[in-house]
Amino acid sequence: MASYFEIFLICGIILLPICYETSQKFRYRFKFFVYYAVVLINSLFVIPAMMFRPKDVRNLIWAGTVCRPISAVLGLKWELRGADILSRDEAYIIVANHQSSLDILGMFDFWHVMNKCTVIAKKELLYTGPFGLASWLCGLIFIDRKNAERAHASMNDCTDMLKEKRIKLWVFPEGTRRNTNEIHPFKKGAFHVAVRAQIPIMPVVYSSYGSFLDDKAKILNNGHVIVTTLEPIETKGLTCDDIPDLMDRVRNVMIETFKATTKEVENKYSVNGNGANNGLNASKSRLRCIDDLIKPKLPQTIKSSSNNVKSATTADGQEIHRRKE
Repeated sequence: MASYFEIFLICGIILLPICYETSQKFRYRFKFFVYYAVVLINSLFVIPAMMFRPKDVRNLIWAGTVCRPISAVLGLKWELRGADILSRDEAYIIVANHQSSLDILGMFDFWHVMNKCTVIAKKELLYTGPFGLASWLCGLIFIDRKNAERAHASMNDCTDMLKEKRIKLWVFPEGTRRNTNEIHPFKKGAFHVAVRAQIPIMPVVYSSYGSFLDDKAKILNNGHVIVTTLEPIETKGLTCDDIPDLMDRVRNVMIETFKATTKEVENKYSVNGNGANNGLNASKSRLRCIDDLIKPKLPQTIKSSSNNVKSATTADGQEIHRRKE
């Protein structure tokens, strides 16, 4: 005779696909649960290997490799442009727009391209169990966001390491992640570090998640994101007085790229172009699933010999990298 546990397990197996297909809120929560659970489990697996080279930023390549399949499970496709720029073996301050924790999945997808790159993270991340330990072993730079003076000191202390080892530092200058179909004003921290250390700023722009993600309505459908790496902006000769103009210059070029790539995704896959908040009407009906629209319209690709990556070029000759399915 079946036990209560077996009965509940069978019911769960039966109800799971039904709830997934019929409830967008369930699907949203389930996908994020899978995302965080798999990252946590993967952290446990890679920690022993990372202990042989603690606080080495190259450990993040291992982390990216084991976490990369999560994107396919969630139905997310990342299209990297400017991989030749992102792969340069030099110290850069990378500034990127921040829409969701899903941004990290995009980074996992192309961390092998960045090679030596670390991230500014809030110190609370240290206390997230195995993930916090794995993050520390990967050489992340933790800051106290509640104490601006300490945060700036922590960022400035790492500049010698960045220049000496030619490491890129990834920063989300908007601070808080907000999926509102726009790039919000920047905080000054990353720009102070870049100017004081005379390190170039490398803008990286994610196209809008508005066509497949809405946190308020609890919607997460399949999606396609273009991630564009722009040419670095020099800081040599600049002083602290030049930081406001530098911030405006970087933000403006990122906004221009954000609008262009977002429009391209909308046109290519025939999705709603109004963003997450405006694209959903009062009924908050399910956003159009674009997964079936992606494959027929991708440009012809050429197999590359490295790391299971496909290469292609856009109409303007810009290099694209995609991970094999």
